[in-house]
Amino acid sequence: MRYMQFTLVIFCALLFTSTVIADDKSAHKPMDMQEMIAAYEKLATPGEPHKLLGSLAGSWTAKTREWIDSQKPPVESTGVSNGKVLLNGRFLQQEYSGTMHGKPYVGIWTVGYDNLLDRYVSTWIATMGTGIFIMDGTASEDGRTITFTGQHAELGGGHMTHRAIWKIIDNSTQEFVMYGTHHGGKEMKIFETIYTRKQ
Repeated sequence: MRYMQFTLVIFCALLFTSTVIADDKSAHKPMDMQEMIAAYEKLATPGEPHKLLGSLAGSWTAKTREWIDSQKPPVESTGVSNGKVLLNGRFLQQEYSGTMHGKPYVGIWTVGYDNLLDRYVSTWIATMGTGIFIMDGTASEDGRTITFTGQHAELGGGHMTHRAIWKIIDNSTQEFVMYGTHHGGKEMKIFETIYTRKQ
């Protein structure tokens, strides 16, 4: 039954994606059902980026500096992050407990690598809101610095755009820095968090 459902999904995808880019990047050819299934099975297989994400599972302590007012020193806080691998190594989920704007909160960050898009993708949900914050991005050549971009709606209309740099320094240290831009204004640093693996 599940195979039939999978086949139906692939067939629907085939209807919307009737051509694929060939090896020479200029010619298109139709893809038959078996080729489509084989291609999706290959895309569904975790690779090196997923192994890197999986290596970050476990418990971490976090030290955050938050810039609420750019004219004042940052607010410092601590937190705890617990990470686990989901769906046989396809995603990393980190549950963070800490404070934001001086109030306690819990957030869940799920990050993966989309083989089809050739990009990292992530979602963030937290007790400080009811929306889902989505970002995606690419990695440096060594794969250990990932730059994400995204945006969220602001009060009064419009969006705030974000740029985040996630550095996987080593197996015991991570750095996550977030920048934001209000209504096309000047980019400012919002917060930075240093994660240290618990011993």
